[in-house]
Amino acid sequence: MATEKRNYKRVMLKLSGESLANDKGFGIDPEVVYRLAGEIKEACETGIEVAVVVGGGNIWRGLKGSQGGMDRASADYMGMLATVINSVALQDALEKLGVSTRVQTAIEMRQIAEPYIRRKAIRHLEKGRVVIFGAGTGNPYFTTDTTAALRSAEIEADVMLMAKKQTDGVYDADPKFHPEAKMFTHLTYNDVLQKQLAVMDNTAITLCMNNSIPIVVFNIDVPGNIVKACKGETLGTLIEGE
Repeated sequence: MATEKRNYKRVMLKLSGESLANDKGFGIDPEVVYRLAGEIKEACETGIEVAVVVGGGNIWRGLKGSQGGMDRASADYMGMLATVINSVALQDALEKLGVSTRVQTAIEMRQIAEPYIRRKAIRHLEKGRVVIFGAGTGNPYFTTDTTAALRSAEIEADVMLMAKKQTDGVYDADPKFHPEAKMFTHLTYNDVLQKQLAVMDNTAITLCMNNSIPIVVFNIDVPGNIVKACKGETLGTLIEGE
């Protein structure tokens, strides 16, 4: 079991859309966004390069739309646009705190953000800018978890940090309904796949496994946890190879 502190140079932070909504479950809570931005700023001040992928579930979920009878591709494109709204909100909060930030989108919308260009994204990170990736992969049928895994591989991130609401890590059962549920501190990629643990979709897990990108699942509701995760402190559940 790996419990020692790890030193990361470049991290991918995956935020759910719901994390921006606080307890409302929908919309954007400015106070929460500023708290998250403050923690990202603190991590950057330690010299860590931070990239971010934000979900869009606080505004729209493509899968839910398709289940309601909407064309799946159309519903997913709407979800991608929702992630851009969240990305711009986070960018605004970061820049008000003095953090240089760039939003790059997989779907071109030049008046709002830069198009995603891998080399440009890496250059921004090297210059100390926070890069927020919006619009998913630009393709329907892929989640923002898969986006985060894909971008992690492309920018050669040292770790993928999965910030979760109302949970400290990965459990063997849903602790909301099973108070006796046990939290794992360490798992392998194969453990997650074989035990069908609801960490992220299988495509994202497989991408991380194939590219040897460790994943840390932690509780975003606890102030200071983003900084701790970025600094490699022992936190939540670590998922890595054998």
